[in-house]
Amino acid sequence: MGDHGKTGRRKAAKPLRKGEYKDLLAPLQLELVRMAEWLQATGLRLVVLFEGRDTAGKGGAIKALTEHLNPRQCRIAALPRPTDREATQWYFQRYAAHLPAAGEMTLFDRSWYNRAGVERVMGYCSQSEHAAFLRQAPQFERMLVDDGIALFKYWLCVDQAEQEQRFAERHADPLKGWKLSPVDLEARHRYADYTRAREEMLAATHTAHAPWTLVDFNDQRVGRLTLLRDLLDRLPDVDVPSDLPVLEPLRGKARRERYGVLEPIAPYPSRAED
Repeated sequence: MGDHGKTGRRKAAKPLRKGEYKDLLAPLQLELVRMAEWLQATGLRLVVLFEGRDTAGKGGAIKALTEHLNPRQCRIAALPRPTDREATQWYFQRYAAHLPAAGEMTLFDRSWYNRAGVERVMGYCSQSEHAAFLRQAPQFERMLVDDGIALFKYWLCVDQAEQEQRFAERHADPLKGWKLSPVDLEARHRYADYTRAREEMLAATHTAHAPWTLVDFNDQRVGRLTLLRDLLDRLPDVDVPSDLPVLEPLRGKARRERYGVLEPIAPYPSRAED
């Protein structure tokens, strides 16, 4: 893997327009559908970690990846704070419970690397717990890979000025206000602390068997395309014969719905009816 920290920066480029983005995304999503069919046919297990700063764009990247996939096959793990009981378990235990079975994929919207990020920076874990995590994470991932799981780890990068703009947008938008928490707001003042924590994490956990890939998400649309292209390029040829059943024409005239006990509720009024 190349040095993702020094290359691939998008300099002074205009933001990618929505129409152009959709045109570029469509063929990637078709490849993702074929990749999912290939997973099902081969029984491979796929795990993708999405990590990064608050507002980096993890949710949007996951949505772009999963939009046309079967949710029974492609699961998203976005774990809440551990319960009191979970806090006494082996640290990796609650994450291991979400690992995929044959033919499935799990996308972690934040993962066990919480301990190297927010827990480290905000003081939610002790120094000894953090040190133990940095020792154990490569061993845990070695076990996953040795057991046949395909593991991909992505860190989404965003500059502080761009992060501030996204925080402001969330604060002003009542539909996005739920995304802001006291921890998120505190993160605004700890940008440098998170950088140091990330670099310490990369030094300990960027391994040959489970490497990290950094993706510039200052332009989120470009970032999503870059991440999806990288993921697809690092998997084998995923074409498998289609087993889609033949859609035979109906016999006879198509029927309309008929109601006996109940009728449908009134439809939502269109603007023309206002």
